[in-house]
Amino acid sequence: MPIKRFKPTTAATRYKSVLVFEGLSKEGPRKGLLDSVNYSAGRNNAGRISVRRKGGRNKRKYRVIDFKRNKLEVPGTVAAIEYDPNRTANIALIKYADGEYRYILCPDALKVGDTVVSGEKADIRAGNSLPLKNIPAGTQVHNIELQPQRGGQMARSAGAFASIAGRDGSYILIKLPSGELRKVHESCRATVGVMGNRDHSLVSIGKAGRKRWMGVRPHVRGVVMNPVDHPHGGGEGKTSGGRHPVSPWGQPTKGYKTRKKNHPTDRFIVQRRINKRIGR
Repeated sequence: MPIKRFKPTTAATRYKSVLVFEGLSKEGPRKGLLDSVNYSAGRNNAGRISVRRKGGRNKRKYRVIDFKRNKLEVPGTVAAIEYDPNRTANIALIKYADGEYRYILCPDALKVGDTVVSGEKADIRAGNSLPLKNIPAGTQVHNIELQPQRGGQMARSAGAFASIAGRDGSYILIKLPSGELRKVHESCRATVGVMGNRDHSLVSIGKAGRKRWMGVRPHVRGVVMNPVDHPHGGGEGKTSGGRHPVSPWGQPTKGYKTRKKNHPTDRFIVQRRINKRIGR
């Protein structure tokens, strides 16, 4: 989708940009596929803050998405492509031949009126879901399962995709967006195509108030706090903290690895993800 920029008539519009939602349905979401969102603004069951910098936001309803794509061998027609406030990607409303409606993640090439199907014999076409063993090498896929029949967990955000890199016994090699090469069982399912709404990452928020609509509160740097509040706080004049960067609880950050040794899924990782900050 194209990006709209504004004339700098105010400070807020100088850098602000928004997506132009061309081709999206102007009707509201389907009521039978909506659910309530229990938004706690980062509080746990005791009412204490467990996730910082979260606050009030615009009200939203959750769209129930079919991540499993387990309606097998039943063709469906794309009835509408809609905006989803709960994710960066758009969603597609599918009307199946038996009359049932479901939401799926919308790939880039999918349009209203197209037909999608889920099954072992489905064509290699955007929106179709197949087991990994039936998808040829080099195909770009999204919504990839990690465990059979659990539902897609990888490559689900706007513009994301992974590539089928090869086979290793009963496992398929998947190259993820991070550069990681990972083994996934051949019976796991994936959807063909690249996730839509690729321009999402190019949008400039433009003003602090727009982040507040999303429920994001201000982020205060540790070096401007007092020593009682942060390890970087205090000092005469402006300081840079005086130590390697740490969290408010003293744990090193910015490159410190927190993954446990001998992690249960280590055996499925063939090649670690690329560290873009240092180029390796």
